[in-house]
Amino acid sequence: MRRAEIVTAAVLALLSIYMMWKSAELEVGYVRGEGPGGGAWPFWLSAIMLVCTGLIAINWMRQTSPPSQSEEPILDGHGRLMLVMVGGGIAAFIGLSHIISMYGAMFVFLVYYLRILGKHTWRLTLIISILTPAIFFYFFEALMRITLPKGMRFTDPLFNALGNLIY
Repeated sequence: MRRAEIVTAAVLALLSIYMMWKSAELEVGYVRGEGPGGGAWPFWLSAIMLVCTGLIAINWMRQTSPPSQSEEPILDGHGRLMLVMVGGGIAAFIGLSHIISMYGAMFVFLVYYLRILGKHTWRLTLIISILTPAIFFYFFEALMRITLPKGMRFTDPLFNALGNLIY
């Protein structure tokens, strides 16, 4: 797993650099009277991802992460299990986003990821799982005026109430 960790970090670093380069084709800075340019969010998110890949590489060199301490060439049993568990969670997240909304699916995924996979306390799990979709809702709906999938009609009362708080 040691080799897989650094190869993954390198691939993600290259993708980050590519996305920064492509997003810089659009305005990255502030556009007077309009706000951030079209390339601002992709550029800075890619830059953050590049920093994170650097941190992964540092952990790899120091051998402080479990994958960097493994002697398995690609994936050990735990790595394969986590790949399936996280991949299944993401697949469920995508499927649920059209049924219970992007925000509801985000809540379910975070509970699954933090409590079941991460074994964090219920208190921390619920705080993060409730605050994250709420922050995303206000960021996209109020600040960016971008509507994310709301799912089936039974979630409308919740979003109408949150929308009334915005407007």
